Amino acid sequence: MSRRYDCTDTEQRAAGLTDAASAVRRGELVVLPTDTVYGIGADAFTPAAVTSLLEAKGRGRDMPVPVLVGTVRAATALVENLGPYGQDLIDSFWPGPLTLICRANRSLSWDLGDAKGTVALRMPLHPIALDLLKETGPMAVSSANRSGAPPATTAADAEGQLGESVAVYLDGGPCADDVPSTILDLTTAVPRLLRQGALPVGKIRGVIGYVATDAEPDSAG
Repeated sequence: MSRRYDCTDTEQRAAGLTDAASAVRRGELVVLPTDTVYGIGADAFTPAAVTSLLEAKGRGRDMPVPVLVGTVRAATALVENLGPYGQDLIDSFWPGPLTLICRANRSLSWDLGDAKGTVALRMPLHPIALDLLKETGPMAVSSANRSGAPPATTAADAEGQLGESVAVYLDGGPCADDVPSTILDLTTAVPRLLRQGALPVGKIRGVIGYVATDAEPDSAG
């Protein structure tokens, strides 16, 4: 049976984080608040858990699961390199609503879906998420909703969609908005915007100067 913790209460938060970390280590699924929308997460290095996450969402392997990290050091260990722009973007916007797609470290044994040798990384600006990630290490995390449904902005929303497929729900209260993170692909010569999100592209251009979009393939805007 799923367990839900009111993390606005100090004692429940501590108990919930302990239970959630144990669940992740056992290969189970947890729901956690982030600085964008609620996420459903699993141990990034347990393929069966990632498969369970995709099944809970009704999502195929063609949409690989992003990875949340609790430290920049954890992120750098997961990638071949950050390219010429990655470190400046991390210094400017992490923790925060920016997901960076990089070439994955080829020595890692994991299966996030059909990622074609890449990994989407983010460090969220949320104390509950960061506390959990520092206990578990990198987690595969996707928005806590069934595929095609609106993102969950409360733990109750997430539980209504995902039900008993999730072992632990960490309720951090309602999200401030329902806007997901901005996604930037750093695997190409020119950083490419893949999804407009909570971080305006203008701020990204203010740091690296040049971002391609589908509408502007070769323009810094």
